[in-house]
Amino acid sequence: MGRDSPNNRLERSPLHLLHRAGQCAAELFQLETAGETLTPRQYALLVVVANNEGLSQTQLVELTGIDRSTLADVVRRMMKKGLLQRRRTRDDARAYAVKLTELGVKTLKSHDPLARRVDERLLSTLSASDRDRFVKNLNAIVQATGRTKTKVDGKAKY
Repeated sequence: MGRDSPNNRLERSPLHLLHRAGQCAAELFQLETAGETLTPRQYALLVVVANNEGLSQTQLVELTGIDRSTLADVVRRMMKKGLLQRRRTRDDARAYAVKLTELGVKTLKSHDPLARRVDERLLSTLSASDRDRFVKNLNAIVQATGRTKTKVDGKAKY
């Protein structure tokens, strides 16, 4: 098989490598927040809500990239934990505006330095000159694929 062996294919596959990198990042986050029950996705949602208080869940989907049904479930779980609250919006009685609770603010403040340490640890694996380029490249991938996603028969297609 030579060049195209299964291991070589995976070592050169952006799909596989991004998935594995995400797993590694999530593990580092869990290690850093040992004993806490906040996930990286929940942390990201706290950050977005803190910076955009009162957004609807639809707007949060757009800003986080979390799909609608998953976001609704995450918001419900975070409400049960006392981290978020939501209320009907004035403009659309069907939509909810999401806001941090006092506990949500405290949780975000306590997790910010932990998340920054994870980011630093991840980036420390790269040379100083590669770090900015790496983050820019990840953003380019997210921006490009986020714009090209469409729904076909209820399923995401690119």
